[in-house]
Amino acid sequence: MVHRWVYAAQAWLSGPLEKDRLSVSALQIDCLTILARQLFSIGADLVWTSMGSLVHKAMQINLHRDPKHLSGISVLQAEIRRRLWATIIEMTAQSSLDSAMPASIPESDTEAPSNINDDEIDETTTVVQPHPKGTHTDTSFQVLLLDSLPVRLRILHLLTSLNTKISYLDVLALSSELNNASRAYHSFMKENQSSKITPFHRNLLDYLVRRFMIPLHCHFTNKARTNPLFAFSLKVSLETAMTIMSPELDEGFFELMVNGGGLFREGIWCAMTVIAIELLAQLEAQYINGTLHRNSGYIMFLKRSVNDMISLSSERIRHGETNIKGHMFLSMILAKVGAVQTGTDCELAIAQSAKDSLEFCHGLLLARANSSSLGLPNNAGITSGSSLDDGSEGPDLGYELDLDWDFLLPDAGFP
Repeated sequence: MVHRWVYAAQAWLSGPLEKDRLSVSALQIDCLTILARQLFSIGADLVWTSMGSLVHKAMQINLHRDPKHLSGISVLQAEIRRRLWATIIEMTAQSSLDSAMPASIPESDTEAPSNINDDEIDETTTVVQPHPKGTHTDTSFQVLLLDSLPVRLRILHLLTSLNTKISYLDVLALSSELNNASRAYHSFMKENQSSKITPFHRNLLDYLVRRFMIPLHCHFTNKARTNPLFAFSLKVSLETAMTIMSPELDEGFFELMVNGGGLFREGIWCAMTVIAIELLAQLEAQYINGTLHRNSGYIMFLKRSVNDMISLSSERIRHGETNIKGHMFLSMILAKVGAVQTGTDCELAIAQSAKDSLEFCHGLLLARANSSSLGLPNNAGITSGSSLDDGSEGPDLGYELDLDWDFLLPDAGFP
């Protein structure tokens, strides 16, 4: 059912009279269709290309120009246009991060949406009276995302530029700016605790901004193992990964982590990779230093984190994901850690864990296939018979974070 509606919307948007689709309402439908494609992994790998087309459509109806420069635009329509443009450039930035491609955002003078509630404006409104920026309204989160967008776009430019050698000073400066943006919206949350802000809102805003930190630091995170000058990057990457994988308790956001594809899957995958590599690196360091059985507290903490990630991976497969690579690799990592700690054969333990993981995941996939053939609804409340994942093997981000056998299971000199 989900696939049919997405395909129907896509067909309507790209019909033979496409010019008829150049309207504010059509672009809103386009945004919703692309978001649905990401959430349900329907051609999610091509979202960056679709966003480029959407930006061009938006420019063609002058969304990149502030409505005050256009004639015949009502106050309500002006506010809708500003909100829609803010939505489009945010989605463009997120898709750029996922695809490791440049963000195709043109020069624009469109102002930020007014800090107002939805019920404070309608067709008869002639003057908008925005609330102070520190007051929570229905528009606050979009305004907060816009505040952090300039630094996130500079991060994307640094990561995707062909002729730029990444300077560590630039990375530190951008990291500091992103942290300042994070502190600003956390301060806003504290000042508005009595408002309608929910844990879901806090988790989502934090995720959309914080996920830029891991790709920003990853080049130097890898070097930090051998060069202590880059230790800050390792610290920041680990803290970010732990924060992403341990959000504030909220049933709705947990469902998003379990069911969400696209940008939600990519961010989770990156965080998993950082934590898994840290576990292997700490194991190797303690093995070499002869402290493997003395200071085991941190390794035990990392093992619990990896176990939690395996549980999340299992839930994602149970709810429709068809990619089992993450579950298998994380299981193999835990097996390697256990084998090194107990002094047993590593290769045998890894092979056995891979076999067990494959059998477990096969059982989950088989159960889902059987329920689909019976026409039963799945746990996500979506009509069965449609896969929620496109079967891709996870993101090849171009940021040296791809899950690879040699990358995740390096030859650490263990027996």
